Amino acid sequence: MASKMAGQVIVMRLRNLSLQILAYLMIAAASLFFIRNIPVYYDLLRSKCFLQSCEPIGPLFYTIETLSRYRLTPDSYALAFVLNDCGLALVYFAAAVVILLKSKRDGMALLAAVALVTYGCTFSSLLYLAAEGRPAIASWTEFIAVVGRMALFLFLLLFPNGKLTTPWTMAAYVPFCLVQLLSLTFPGTPLDLKVWPGHLRIMYYGIMIVTALGSQIHSYLKRINREHGQQTKWVVYGAAMSFLGFFVTSGFIVLLPSPNPITYISLIAVLSVAVSIIPLTLAFAVLRHRLWDIDPLVNRTLLYGALSLSILLVYSLSVWYLGNLFQARGNYWVSLIATAIVAVMFGPLKEWLQKLLKRLMKGRHDDPYAILAGLGNQLIKPIDPEEMVKVVAESVRDALRLPYAAISIDVNGVPQLAAASGVTRYDTYHFPILHGGERVGSLTISSRSPDETFSSDDRKLLEVMLRQAGPIVQNVKMHLGMKLLAGDLQESREKLVLAREEERRQIRRNLHDELAPRLLSLGFNVAAAEQYIGKNPDTAKQMLSELRGEIRSTVTDIRTLVHDMRPPALDEFGLLGAIQARIDQMHLPELTVRLHGPEQLPPLPAAVEVAAYRIVVESFVNVVKHARATSCDINIDVHNDKLIMQIEDNGIGLSRLVQPEPGGGIGLNSIQERAAELGGHCTVEPRDTGGTVIKAVIPFGAKGEESA
Repeated sequence: MASKMAGQVIVMRLRNLSLQILAYLMIAAASLFFIRNIPVYYDLLRSKCFLQSCEPIGPLFYTIETLSRYRLTPDSYALAFVLNDCGLALVYFAAAVVILLKSKRDGMALLAAVALVTYGCTFSSLLYLAAEGRPAIASWTEFIAVVGRMALFLFLLLFPNGKLTTPWTMAAYVPFCLVQLLSLTFPGTPLDLKVWPGHLRIMYYGIMIVTALGSQIHSYLKRINREHGQQTKWVVYGAAMSFLGFFVTSGFIVLLPSPNPITYISLIAVLSVAVSIIPLTLAFAVLRHRLWDIDPLVNRTLLYGALSLSILLVYSLSVWYLGNLFQARGNYWVSLIATAIVAVMFGPLKEWLQKLLKRLMKGRHDDPYAILAGLGNQLIKPIDPEEMVKVVAESVRDALRLPYAAISIDVNGVPQLAAASGVTRYDTYHFPILHGGERVGSLTISSRSPDETFSSDDRKLLEVMLRQAGPIVQNVKMHLGMKLLAGDLQESREKLVLAREEERRQIRRNLHDELAPRLLSLGFNVAAAEQYIGKNPDTAKQMLSELRGEIRSTVTDIRTLVHDMRPPALDEFGLLGAIQARIDQMHLPELTVRLHGPEQLPPLPAAVEVAAYRIVVESFVNVVKHARATSCDINIDVHNDKLIMQIEDNGIGLSRLVQPEPGGGIGLNSIQERAAELGGHCTVEPRDTGGTVIKAVIPFGAKGEESA
């Protein structure tokens, strides 16, 4: 197994080494080929292209007389294009060299270097023009171009982690490469891209651009970490700005009917600058270390792009309107007035665009009062209290341009989702909602982008809105608490009704199934005894004697039934006397029992008396049966309309007391439930010196009388 794994490692290393060597050879060959053809390109420009047009692969044709009017010569005109094309290629080469020096063992860095060098060599017209009339050079140039396009496309699909974001991108990449290879293999045939109509070529490369950018955007949305998100931002920004600059500048070149040489050279230079954005941003993205935050750059680009377009439109409309108004074309004063209008509008226009852009991307930080006013206008409408929380969540989401905002309310210590707006996409953050110094809920929000952290302006606006949300959430919390309380009250009433009916059914069963048949039997026995009084007095006496025993047994059962409903001792001796009587009945010489209580208890509701008696007696019975105690203290006291009972022993502790009594009795759980039914509570705890303390508290008074 070890030898097999070692063999696999060696094969993998050899494969990686072979790919590296192949990539380095491709980079070196393309670079040397480009450098070697620079003199050829210069000679063709200054000689052949001024005797006859070199279009469409060369620059525009100008006669020597036309160039001389702009103080240009064929040599200077040719040199301008050579410097432009070489400068463009130099930017691509420099970016590739920096990437290789910093990350030469990284596969994505190697692919990026190959793509930059090959694409940079063939983007300009240098190699294509130098290959005119030289088939071998032309084939090699086309080969480098094909490698460059395929490498750049593949890099954009795999960046940043070397994996395809979705399988569908391969469905676009494979046909793209197939068309490139067929065009290279069969030049001059319908398979050659150069033979295709212009609109088909635009569609073909447009699909490539859309797929590459879509893959990067998808990678950004599913980024693994913040670093990958920043890398993807740089690539998307560079590609978008480069393509935009390329198409806009190309449009100017095509639309201008006959640009002069200076204008044409300037447009070509701007075009090269636009295309140079790609290698610069790729170098930033691949190197990764200390990536600059690109968000301010994107914001400024959008701001100044929109500002420039707005100024151009204002100036053009001003000139057109004033020219029509004064029937003057090309007048100095018209241009001066239009310039003054632009100068006056520049400051307000910039401020307005900056505010608009900030609101579109970050929210309305600059106008919190308008947000609060809008929130207030929503809340004064007649809406359900629970809908108010949803209004607050939607206001927070709209104010900060968030994809998701939700509010949870703490009800009885348990957070419950009260309202949600939107869908979670990225990281979520939680902020407490406070009212009166108490936490009443929490706000959960989702970031606007995968690698975004909320700024100080975001947090300030959140603080303002959370202060306003506190009273609203508190009101809704009280509303929900009242609904829960009403539900609990309804449930308690249902339990009371069920318990009452169950008790009535039990009493009916006892009366119907036991006492009624026995009383009927007593009647029959009396009638039989009457018949035997005259005939057989001895038999009658025996029957009457048996009848006396039955009557006594029946009376005992009736007393037991009545005692279960309410111990008679409570009516005869009161609560303390009834408890003492029960203690005396048990005859426990080995257990010292002390009952402590006030001389006179206040009038207690019947339910409180029965519950207290049951709790104390059952606790005492548990001590007798399980605690193995020699001493037991029972303390009964009254404080603030609350009856307090405490039973202490010095027994073995809670090991047995915590188990319910299987043979009868209400058990500790039922003791606690009996106290809770009347609004009280019961605790069972160990003593520090050994033994157990059972403490029960039951309120009485107005509520107790009502419950009774």
